[in-house]
Amino acid sequence: MGRNVKIKAARAELDMTQKALAEAVGVSRQTMNAIEQGNYNPTIKLCRAICRVLGKTLDELFGEEDYNEQ
Repeated sequence: MGRNVKIKAARAELDMTQKALAEAVGVSRQTMNAIEQGNYNPTIKLCRAICRVLGKTLDELFGEEDYNEQ
């Protein structure tokens, strides 16, 4: 699992800290950091909560890049 820079970028767009996002979705800042670092695989429920707070879709934040698309 790679780093999730998409979450960090979306947070930056809203000028939101990891702590603020973590509190908004009901997890610790350490958990949010682990998600961004790619060291924790969040549940779909948590992914949806993160998307809702950041105003993004699941595909925008968690979708896999498909480099073979024609």
